[in-house]
Amino acid sequence: MLTDLSVENFKSWKRIANMRLASITGLFGSNSSGKTSILQLLLMLKQTVESSDRSLVLNLGDQRSLVELGTIRDILHNHVKPGRLDWRLSWTLPADLKIPDPTRGPLDILFQGDALTFGCDVVEEGTGPIHVERMSYLFAEREFLYERKTSNAYNLTALDSHGFEFKRTQGHPWDLPNPVKCYGFPDQVKSYFQNAGFLNDLALETEKFFGNLYYLGPLREYPKRQYTWAGARPADVGPRGEKVIDALLSSRERGDRISRGKGKPKYTVEEYAAFWLQELQLVHDFHVKPVTDRSQLYQVFVRKTAEASPVLITDVGFGISQILPVLVLCYYVPQGSTIVLEQPEIHLHPSVQAGLADVFIDAVQFREVQIIVESHSEHLLRRLQRRIAEEKLKDSEVALYFCDYQKDQSELTPLEVDSLGNVKNWPKDFFGDEMGEVAAMTRAQMQREIRSGA
Repeated sequence: MLTDLSVENFKSWKRIANMRLASITGLFGSNSSGKTSILQLLLMLKQTVESSDRSLVLNLGDQRSLVELGTIRDILHNHVKPGRLDWRLSWTLPADLKIPDPTRGPLDILFQGDALTFGCDVVEEGTGPIHVERMSYLFAEREFLYERKTSNAYNLTALDSHGFEFKRTQGHPWDLPNPVKCYGFPDQVKSYFQNAGFLNDLALETEKFFGNLYYLGPLREYPKRQYTWAGARPADVGPRGEKVIDALLSSRERGDRISRGKGKPKYTVEEYAAFWLQELQLVHDFHVKPVTDRSQLYQVFVRKTAEASPVLITDVGFGISQILPVLVLCYYVPQGSTIVLEQPEIHLHPSVQAGLADVFIDAVQFREVQIIVESHSEHLLRRLQRRIAEEKLKDSEVALYFCDYQKDQSELTPLEVDSLGNVKNWPKDFFGDEMGEVAAMTRAQMQREIRSGA
């Protein structure tokens, strides 16, 4: 689970320092306030990790990517030239990572830990491609730094190492080359040093984290009258929810079942989706059926009430097809994943927006996923506050933020939520000036009554 994020000079953000992330992290604020940029930082790093080009420092994306950010100048705060972008991310590991001592044996553990911090400074000098100025990993209270000393040469050092030092291999005094992308160590590190092989394990943990980070965007595919499935097993539902039926059918074929606790029945992803569609009072039931036996064509049927006849998903309200990818994603991805959601409430009734909070709480508690959501929904936030007051959600399991744009940069305000669900530092006009609207309407009514009585 991602626990801390810091960044400098990324898009509208001059600086974010030690942003705490929790099981449910909510970003709220006005349009163009910088909320989406925080998500884009994570997506940029994910597509960089997953790029096949080992020399590409940052994958800024294209039309086929999760996010398309343009050029390095476009993502630097105020488009400065030359410019520097740096970030630091911390996350917990699913299990202790144990580093054996290569000079003694696999049973002699050099150090171990269950959390990792990765930081990087990327520089654009205005004369050529970007390069990594420094890259560091903090693990088991030790920092391992890979730092540029000349245009194509780097130093490897151990800081705050508690007695640990990198030992050079005899006969290999050469300089170290550029890192792999922005997070990996070149092969020479292992051959030039006797005890640096574990650094590849740290880079691998970075790849695992971003491999288990999944994204669903705000613009989702329209429902179809029929879907083709040839046995594909997608990693998620796609950034537009275009693979949601593939995911359901793949999960059905594998026989995936989700536990809700010891001694309780297990449910399929499809059953979970149907349960929430009914719980949110969108439909009575939901089924994915083949057009004919052994057909690769499938149709999605729903019934609005117990008495109604089944109809295709295309013949009911648009909201069902828009929330379905959200529901499936929460229960389809591997346990412990991080899910990034952008405006999941689009096209949904206020009561359903509120119900999304319950979906997130359930997924967090029974699947141990982390949900980072950017939203404009007051109803979603209010339900989270209510569940905290009802002790169904701990205030420590939630991190809520208000984003605002002031002068020439975005600003991040942590919302102080107490154990009763109260926000103690509610920003002015957070969701618009509701009281002002009521007061203005009352004044208008009084003026009309005065005029009509004159």
